[in-house]
Amino acid sequence: MKNKQLNLTSGPILRTLAELALPIMASSFLSTAYNITDMAWIGMLGSKAVAGVGVGGMYVWLSQGFSSLTRMGGQVNMAQSLGKGDRKSAAGFAQAALQLTILFALFVTVVSMVFTGPLLKFFTLTDAETYNSARIYMRITCGLILFSFLSQVLTGLFTAQGDSKTPLKANFFGLVLNMILDPLLVLGVGPFPRLEVVGAAAATVTAQIVVLLILITGIIRDHGDSNVLRKIQLLSRPELSYVKGVFRIGIPTALQGSIYCIISMILTRMVSSFGAGAIAVQRVGGQIESLSWNTADGFGSALNAFMGQNYGARKVDRIKQGYSISLRLLVCWTALITIAFVFFPRYISVLFFHEEEVVRLSIDYLRIIGFSEILLSVEMMTVGALSGLGRTQLCSVISISLTVMRIPLALILSGTSLGLNGIWWALTLSSVAKGIIFYITFQYICRHSLLKAAGSKN
Repeated sequence: MKNKQLNLTSGPILRTLAELALPIMASSFLSTAYNITDMAWIGMLGSKAVAGVGVGGMYVWLSQGFSSLTRMGGQVNMAQSLGKGDRKSAAGFAQAALQLTILFALFVTVVSMVFTGPLLKFFTLTDAETYNSARIYMRITCGLILFSFLSQVLTGLFTAQGDSKTPLKANFFGLVLNMILDPLLVLGVGPFPRLEVVGAAAATVTAQIVVLLILITGIIRDHGDSNVLRKIQLLSRPELSYVKGVFRIGIPTALQGSIYCIISMILTRMVSSFGAGAIAVQRVGGQIESLSWNTADGFGSALNAFMGQNYGARKVDRIKQGYSISLRLLVCWTALITIAFVFFPRYISVLFFHEEEVVRLSIDYLRIIGFSEILLSVEMMTVGALSGLGRTQLCSVISISLTVMRIPLALILSGTSLGLNGIWWALTLSSVAKGIIFYITFQYICRHSLLKAAGSKN
């Protein structure tokens, strides 16, 4: 079988990044297409259903702190081990990451099923329809979170060894299936029953199962020596050093993601005081915004593996050039997103909302948030790059510190004549600040400490 893994430490940088990043970006665009169409179908059920799915989905997001821990910890350590030519360690880190992922998923399942009511009470939902939609969506998606967790971590491990094509194929089939099942199960087309929110959750979980099965098949069918994932043994006891290594790299990322989600939950509670329509706008707006951050996440994932292997091989010049090339490409794309959000928000909003008042709220959201898209993407891409260098703790400190500031800023601005728009401005201003600081931080590390840190690996 043809070798699917890329050696990221040699060859033309643009071509190497393109071969790795394009499949990841294609997966991100597929995910964006799914998220947007998913919200469009649910939007046909009304803003209350959208708000309920948004609230229930918050706990799916919060639980992903566990999968981000094992994905980042496994991916970075595996990539750096491969850069050093140490395949035994690479397999050990991958095995530890997957075993921890299974344990975390089982924990989330138990908690979400037992404490559904108390967890949803945090949002003080006063509308019965919104609450019921949130309860149903949360119990199904969090209760079967194992498939999502394993798919995410395996995607990171495939990328670490330079194979982004297998995850692309898996996500392509999964997302297409999801997009097909959504209208069938949500609205009840033909012989299918009208399941509404239950259908949306069932379509999502079914697609996640398909993605996982394709990834596992990819591991089994690739008999090449460079396929490190084939060498792992899930039923054997992992070495403690590998488990510690996964936690060392992954914990800062997990804390960053979880705290970020908690802050968003607090902001959602603030938004809920403006009604279900406002919650729906926040939920749908975030999905539309994924046109920017899914692309940035794709660049970040590619740079994570690229930086990890080149850092392990101590090739500093390739690290600098890889970041510079990625930055220029990403800025060009997100500039187009900014133009669309700022100048054409109504055309976007009417695709998802059918109540004029909610459309008006959505227009305000897109215009305000549009000003932060470029720097939001710079932040996400740079986090991936710095994490590949093992600087996950630094990323967490910067991101958490500035994201926490959204709460007091939102409280102050929403208390003025801006009202709900004050919360959106709090999101925008903090994203702008983070993007600037992350860019400066990466440049500082390149100029002052990267060469020394890489040299110390000798």
